[in-house]
Amino acid sequence: MKRTIHVHLGDRAEAMAELRYDQQGRRESAAFSYTTDWLVDSERFALEPALPLVSGFQFHARRGRGSLFHGAIADTEPDGWGRRVILRDHAKRRQVARAAGRSLAASVLCELDFLLAVDDESRVGSLRFRDEAGRFQGGDRDDARRTPPLLELRHLLAASHAVEMSTETAEDLAYLRGRATSLGGLRPKCSIRDDDGHLAIGKFPSVADERAVTKGEVLALSLARQAGMRTAVARLVYSDNRPVAVIRRFDRTSDGRRIPYVSAATLLGAQREDPAEYAYTDLIDALRVHGAAVQRDIDELFRRVAFSILINNVDDHLRNHGFLHVGHGQWRLAPAFDINPFPDRVRELKTWISHDSGPDASLDSLRAIAPYCRITPAQAETIIGEVTSVVGRWRVVGADLGMTQGELDAIADAFRV
Repeated sequence: MKRTIHVHLGDRAEAMAELRYDQQGRRESAAFSYTTDWLVDSERFALEPALPLVSGFQFHARRGRGSLFHGAIADTEPDGWGRRVILRDHAKRRQVARAAGRSLAASVLCELDFLLAVDDESRVGSLRFRDEAGRFQGGDRDDARRTPPLLELRHLLAASHAVEMSTETAEDLAYLRGRATSLGGLRPKCSIRDDDGHLAIGKFPSVADERAVTKGEVLALSLARQAGMRTAVARLVYSDNRPVAVIRRFDRTSDGRRIPYVSAATLLGAQREDPAEYAYTDLIDALRVHGAAVQRDIDELFRRVAFSILINNVDDHLRNHGFLHVGHGQWRLAPAFDINPFPDRVRELKTWISHDSGPDASLDSLRAIAPYCRITPAQAETIIGEVTSVVGRWRVVGADLGMTQGELDAIADAFRV
């Protein structure tokens, strides 16, 4: 199978690139090429450092179980929960087709199938994919309104729990199709519209949860914001007395326009299967090369690491950090997201503070890189002191969010204050 997919940037009418896909047996390959028009456009920029602005096809060396596609494209793929929904939906469609005596869809989905199954309206960042017939992929729902409002949380939550319990119906999967496939991570979630009509993520409690995970994430984001960090805007909404974390998307403008986004992994050229060889000092280096507000973002990153240490946010891998394009090939550190207290995890960071410190999650290791960050010892202590002061109020802030004493006690071991 050979496919040519046109890559669009937001609402631009003309494609900015082509994606060539080739499948021969079990072997798959993909290549990317900017269009001639994009290479001479006054607003052109490279989608990522590994895709420089040159003519001709550029190939991606897939490593292990990493993505078939370049990082900027891979950042829009479904991961974990989304792939689970897509696979279940595909299997259910095959069952329905078989029962009706119709020809069956392909038994195995390829990597391009997963990429194109993501809903066009809620795909992360600004990239969109149009097929050979001119149709934008991931936009094949019958209803014009693919992203549901908060009023439909009950339906979304019930369908998601059914998938978790392997009791989902064809109707459940049809409802989740697209709505639950555009976001990474393993936990159940869906794209929704908040009360103001903005694109948001609804993160649901899992049937396997042993603590109030959704409340814990909103607590962490609330504390981070109070501690002086730019964060995704988050709040709790209840559906059938179950707490849903509603987190507004920051890759859209107030009027709904798409903002180019890449993960920290993409900016550094890291793949999912790479060993833990990357550090925050590498991100600092990348900011110095590609950043639009270098020292401000380095100061912010230093503050975020202090915060992660103090709440044991140890799921801080490179895909849980991101960058937004601000023009002329320059990037800003995106608002913080996916921050959680982990009371049951070893205090070791996924992204190391430095290559010398290793995974050690200590404030002393953070202090040691202050000179590398061009932060004076006095400034470092001020930042750490401000964060520590706010984190010290975690029980008060949690109670204000409606967390019970038992829910607070269940996450107490995460906090180092």
